[in-house]
Amino acid sequence: MDQSLAAPRESRGYANGVLVILFLVYVLNFLDRQILAILAEDIKADLGVSDADLGFLYGTAFAVFYATFGIPLGRLADAWNRTQLISIGLGFWSLMTALSGTARGFASLAACRFGVGIGESSASPAAISLLYDYYPPHLRTTVVAIYAGGVYIGLGCGLFLGGSILDAWAAWYPDTSLAPLGLKGWQVAFMAVGLPGILLALVVARIREPERGRYDGGSEAVKGSPFKEVLVSLGSMLPVINLALLHRNGASLTLILVNVAAALLLALACWGLVAITGDVTQWVALSIGVFAAFSWSQSFLLRDPEVFHLLFRSTAMICLTISAAGIVFVGVAFAFWSVPLIQRSYDVASSQVGMVVGLSSAVSGFCGITFGGVLADRLRRKWIRGKLVVYLVAAVGAILLSTLFLTSHSLTMSYASLASLFFFTAMATGPAMATINDLNVPRGRATSYAFFTMVTTLIGTAIGPYLIGQISDVYTAAGNSPAEALRLAMTWCLMLPVAGFLFGIVAYIVLPRDEARVQSRMQVRAA
Repeated sequence: MDQSLAAPRESRGYANGVLVILFLVYVLNFLDRQILAILAEDIKADLGVSDADLGFLYGTAFAVFYATFGIPLGRLADAWNRTQLISIGLGFWSLMTALSGTARGFASLAACRFGVGIGESSASPAAISLLYDYYPPHLRTTVVAIYAGGVYIGLGCGLFLGGSILDAWAAWYPDTSLAPLGLKGWQVAFMAVGLPGILLALVVARIREPERGRYDGGSEAVKGSPFKEVLVSLGSMLPVINLALLHRNGASLTLILVNVAAALLLALACWGLVAITGDVTQWVALSIGVFAAFSWSQSFLLRDPEVFHLLFRSTAMICLTISAAGIVFVGVAFAFWSVPLIQRSYDVASSQVGMVVGLSSAVSGFCGITFGGVLADRLRRKWIRGKLVVYLVAAVGAILLSTLFLTSHSLTMSYASLASLFFFTAMATGPAMATINDLNVPRGRATSYAFFTMVTTLIGTAIGPYLIGQISDVYTAAGNSPAEALRLAMTWCLMLPVAGFLFGIVAYIVLPRDEARVQSRMQVRAA
């Protein structure tokens, strides 16, 4: 099948098939990253790591590379064959997940998590852009919501499979020294979930590439070689090289000095945080990610000013991105730490908590994201702010259910409140993702989503799980039980989604103005 051929616009069945395949890709995307939650207690005991180390492995080790490489790979998705990009990325991150099962220490496991982050960063910017060219505007929020439902199926499958594999391996080999190659249960789990993705990558490679922007009046091609654009984007994030690129692209002396000043300020902040926490790896990695994002934005201003201004001069875009980071914090950090909290509080088996939390997150999350997408599309037809109404209602629900989960004192109530929490965090996802894409022209949509992902990942994923783990370690050192220390840490961190809700209100207010600006740009181009 010729990869250059566009699927006929009338072929809704083919489009639906593409949606199913991309949904499965997203399931594996989150299955491979979330399985660490159910394996955390075993990894902690086997490798002798702290809660902060676990937060780093789940959050920062994955998120910094996911966010940093998401930008250049998002630019590649705007200029190159998106199906091939997704296929290559899926194969790579699946391989790195399987190799996580060979890790014998913290450093080797962290290196594999770096690789998982790089590979997974290729998927969603390209997939969202692809779906926007397979479906007309009035169906997009629903379609994006169905695609994003893979998050919760992946979360659920990761917990369920991981818990089942742990308990089964322990039953088969009570003495792991007698197991094949001396493998522990958590190592086998990584291998088992990583390998299927390599097979799915071969299927993804057969998807036809549609005409870009065909429902939006066409799309102006990104200038220059796609791979040169990737190299330039990566170079713009690296110290010294970025200064040379800024100079070559005609940056003013002021812009270059601002870049140098930002690097120095981040270095100073990193030094201070390392001095306070004693954690070099966390803050060096996070500082690198933040500097890479800042430096890239300066270079992007010079290379593609139109898309840059639609990104960074859109108050709705910026505020919604910051708001979503707070909600992502609830969805990611709580999804990770809720499992150890239940295990520590109620002493339940890995298979039980994996099955209950896994299945509830899959069902509640998929229902929430589908309901939110369908409702947002219907409200949007009647009201320009319809999508954000759904988003804000979901944000309030997520905050309230998080509070209920943390104040529960029975296992049944903990499970019930957590399942409801997954529904509301999922419900917010589709409207936020679709609105971000609505706020840019077709050739900038993958880049917009990559920027959105970068910010939400750095705040919600890189900082969230680590911050909870660090605070938990402090409370444990002060004499609290491991369960109570973790509960207190998660309670303090609820301030992030509350702040996110306030930024969401600002985005709601200014959305009509910013969307009108995008529509006027597309109308001018079509004329």
